[in-house]
Amino acid sequence: MTALGRINLGVSLLFALVTLLGLALLLRQASEDVRRELLAAEAVVEYLGEVARTRPASLRPKLTDNLRHIRVSWLRPGEDIHAQPGTGLQRWIARQLLDPSLLAADVWPLDDGRELRIALDPYDEIEEIQDSLLQLLLLSAFALALSLLAIRFAVRRGLRVLDELLAGLRQVGAGHFDTRLPNHGLAEAQRLAGHFNAMATTLQQVQADNAELTQALLELQERERARLGQTLHDDLGQYLSGIRAQACLLRVIADRPQQVQDTARLLDDNCERLQQGFRSLIRDLYPVVLERLELGPALQQLAADWQQAQGIRCRLQLGERLPELPLASKAHLYRLVQEALTNVARHADASEVRIRLQRRGQGLRLLVRDNGQGTALPLRPGIGLRSMCERSRSLGGELRLHSRPQAGWALCLNIPLEATS
Repeated sequence: MTALGRINLGVSLLFALVTLLGLALLLRQASEDVRRELLAAEAVVEYLGEVARTRPASLRPKLTDNLRHIRVSWLRPGEDIHAQPGTGLQRWIARQLLDPSLLAADVWPLDDGRELRIALDPYDEIEEIQDSLLQLLLLSAFALALSLLAIRFAVRRGLRVLDELLAGLRQVGAGHFDTRLPNHGLAEAQRLAGHFNAMATTLQQVQADNAELTQALLELQERERARLGQTLHDDLGQYLSGIRAQACLLRVIADRPQQVQDTARLLDDNCERLQQGFRSLIRDLYPVVLERLELGPALQQLAADWQQAQGIRCRLQLGERLPELPLASKAHLYRLVQEALTNVARHADASEVRIRLQRRGQGLRLLVRDNGQGTALPLRPGIGLRSMCERSRSLGGELRLHSRPQAGWALCLNIPLEATS
């Protein structure tokens, strides 16, 4: 069943319930009114019965035809009243409202052989009740029809908005993030269209950011490949060429001990530099130190190397009772701190960086703060900041950034320990 059908059914049932309740209250009130009228008419019936016993000739049809709630009949011997008073509906109402004993007729024999019957007649009152019931039913039917028309008009407008929303969601689901809903007169429709348009705008911006991020990652990949190629060619390749040349020289000067000794010393120096170059390259690609050390000593070595390379003071404060973390969690934290220090070196124009890692409750808290120039938030995140956000999500933590112009940057990360286990 459609939404409009359910609303119509619910409203119809509500109207039916209210109408039945109104009919019940009307019949109850009408029953009390009819009883009061009949009780008042019983005194007249008793008076007419007394007159019928003492002076029956004084009763004439002209005098009794206009009596309200009283029916007087003159019947010949063996004659009966075949036509029942009132309609079928009126008789049904009389049976529901009145005790049948109230409607029993009193009979008096007359001198001419006829019978005089006097009975209470509630059908004038019941006819008014019938008219009231019909008016109530007609009024309820008219109100129901008017309500259903108003609901249909209002719901149709709302369903039109929902149809537009459904069509818009299909367009967005197909990748058309430039879809927008038009404005409507309804305040609810305006709010719905506003939320949908804001969602579509956000998705469109996310799509553009993802495309930009993908392009930036590809460029970063190419730069890293170029750097690796240049490092291997300029440094390691040259050292290997020198080592090869010196090895060839050893074969030539094998009979000259002093030159062999000098060449061997040069070979040792070149091998050491080659080894240092490989270590530096491997350290940049993957922090092997995490496999041998816990996170605290690894961060100490990172801070010392960074301070020596950048010339910026780096103060590291480690809390007591730091937990032992799995290698993946240590790598995320290490890379996050490394990326934060890289951003400080590139953008902060700072003279000092403070790093604090401590246990707080059931989690870890990392704080990286510099005394650089800062900036006004918000700003569009770059690759470095996005990578830090992704690493914080991988750790199950919450990353927050704080900055003000000339007040430096502050990076705060809270990590629940159960997320790192």
